[in-house]
Amino acid sequence: MDHDWTLDELAHAGPEHLDAHFIAGFDVKQGHPDPGPDIALLLAHGLSEHSVVVDFGAGTGQFAVPAARHFGRVVAAEISPAMRDVLRGRATSEGLASLECAPGGFLSYEHAGAPADAVFTRHALHQLPDFWKVLALRRIASMLRPGGVLRLHDLVYDVAAEDAETFVEGWLAGASEDSTVAYTRADLAEHVRTEHSTFRWLFEPMLTAAGFEITDSSYRGSVYASYTCVKR
Repeated sequence: MDHDWTLDELAHAGPEHLDAHFIAGFDVKQGHPDPGPDIALLLAHGLSEHSVVVDFGAGTGQFAVPAARHFGRVVAAEISPAMRDVLRGRATSEGLASLECAPGGFLSYEHAGAPADAVFTRHALHQLPDFWKVLALRRIASMLRPGGVLRLHDLVYDVAAEDAETFVEGWLAGASEDSTVAYTRADLAEHVRTEHSTFRWLFEPMLTAAGFEITDSSYRGSVYASYTCVKR
């Protein structure tokens, strides 16, 4: 999407994700999410050592690196140059020839080669306002083969509009007090204030409008969402 009105994804990535000091502690704050269940889910959907997987907002490679041990081609699309440096270092140190590190995000990555069998993304789509989420999801659908899988984790508010204020206050009240190991109240407040998590009842129609069938969804704490979608 190369227009004079296209969103600047780098400007919406969050300045902390461009900072090498923050990135050094990124995996700790993220809590080292286990990629095993997501990889198992993709394998259960028929992916194999011949499959193509694109990871959007790949970060430091928490999913992309282990996924490269299971799938034929894994493209880690990441907008942050500092994140890409870490990711390339991990791929090189582990000799993962099947892992490609690509500059770009949801709106700027250009897929080449065989259509993707699956797209994975974790805690990245909320960086885009809703208009751009829809266009990003359409771009994802366009690079997937028919029947291809979108596995998505993100922060989505599973609350009614009238309950939003009460929910946010309760969520922030349970935040960590130690910013070195988890996200604090100030971190979460900044997320609500400056990033673009949306309501579930807005997000799910976006997935449908983009050409996906939602086959599974789950929520933890009414905010940490997981979706499995299949391209129609």
